[in-house]
Amino acid sequence: MSHNLKFFIDGAWVDPAVPARLDVINPATEEAYTQISVGSKADVDRAVAAARNAFATFSLTTQAERLALLRRILEVYNERYEDIAQAVSAEMGAPIKWAREAQAWAGQAHMEATIKALETYEFSEKRGNTMVVKEPIGVCALITPWNWPLNQIVCKVAPAIAAGCTVVLKPSEIAPISGIVFSEVMEAAGTPKGVYNMVNGNGPDVGQVMAGHPDIDMVSFTGSTRAGIIVAKTAAETVKRVAQELGGKSANIILPDADFATAVKKGVEGCFGNTGQSCDAPTRMLVPAARHDEALEIAKGAAEAFRTGDPRSEETQLGPVVSQLQFDKVQRLIEAGIKEGATLVTGGPGRPEHLNRGYFIRPTVFGHVKPGMTIEREEIFGPVLSVISYEDEDDAVKIANDTVYGLAAYVQSQDLPHARKVAGRLRAGQVSLNYPDWDTFAPFGGYKQSGNGREYADWAIHDFLETKGIIGYGQ
Repeated sequence: MSHNLKFFIDGAWVDPAVPARLDVINPATEEAYTQISVGSKADVDRAVAAARNAFATFSLTTQAERLALLRRILEVYNERYEDIAQAVSAEMGAPIKWAREAQAWAGQAHMEATIKALETYEFSEKRGNTMVVKEPIGVCALITPWNWPLNQIVCKVAPAIAAGCTVVLKPSEIAPISGIVFSEVMEAAGTPKGVYNMVNGNGPDVGQVMAGHPDIDMVSFTGSTRAGIIVAKTAAETVKRVAQELGGKSANIILPDADFATAVKKGVEGCFGNTGQSCDAPTRMLVPAARHDEALEIAKGAAEAFRTGDPRSEETQLGPVVSQLQFDKVQRLIEAGIKEGATLVTGGPGRPEHLNRGYFIRPTVFGHVKPGMTIEREEIFGPVLSVISYEDEDDAVKIANDTVYGLAAYVQSQDLPHARKVAGRLRAGQVSLNYPDWDTFAPFGGYKQSGNGREYADWAIHDFLETKGIIGYGQ
């Protein structure tokens, strides 16, 4: 078994203050394939001190200097691209093709978007006799999840550096190896000592310590709403800024004039992407009541076409979910859907028949799901789709908005002006019309219990800045 036992602090790979190891499980085999160290308060203190010391000088660097650093990071990232993809595939079971084309690509794309945004970003603005200046907020704690490791690491690290901040990163302890490879990228790119630091560990012993640390100025957290509440409460003691990207239960409204065969098929594919482990996945498909059974037939065919299996195979489309805990949760929710009277169209409890180990879920579609059912309310985080009927457009909007979440929503229609009007009625931070390409320059973040703050490109840079007004600045 390999070992990845060091943290990256103050420009060097260091041992933890107190030796403690954690197995990293390959979810396709259910076996440990490497180990990491898990940190403690002493490790956080050391990393924060390094970041605080570095902030004194890094905060004064020029925009051009930070651009040059980000370009070097991107160059090295591209050199390590395959290593990153392989790490993601092993640690979270992502099919290797998906790991390359989506997971590793996302980090690359966000780095490119941040660089482009920084090239034209205005850090000062004259308003009469006042100069309004945007300055780096300080030392930032970045706590990232396992489901899109590089997406979320780069979405936080890149804009923080663009703003002139220094950071301490805690990747997910469930999928930590891609974060270690990224730390090697940061080192090879010549990131100044203390600007970027990485400590592995769990939420209570590292993440929560970071959130409450008096020398941390901001926490950027992506994860569950439950954990986000703990982070926010902990951070409140020191009145630091908290940016959160949390859970979702996104509605996909298929309007009566949509190309039904295409809209339903793509809706299934969107729900099942990343094995359903995306916070913005379109997990609630809303269809006209008169066409419900038609939608189920299309969804059934689309779901059963997915190839579930070994993540190392180029042919695999669905890998396992990430852990035993996640597997058990998805199984419980599938059982709840059956018990509460939803129609099981395809899939269901247990593994696919051809697999006898690994945290694999049968691609599952439920029909005739009623508002208020457990599978309609709870975030499942697996390849499970709920199809729900609506009577008219007002009913569809009401059902879509009837959730504690508000991260994303989707509208399908051949009448684009009409789709835009429906989008305006949805309480979500991002609404996608007719399955557009991923836009790394669009603001990403949620309403309600899906969080606060926005990520991607200039939106993210803004979140890592403080605003200062210098009055009497003069003409």
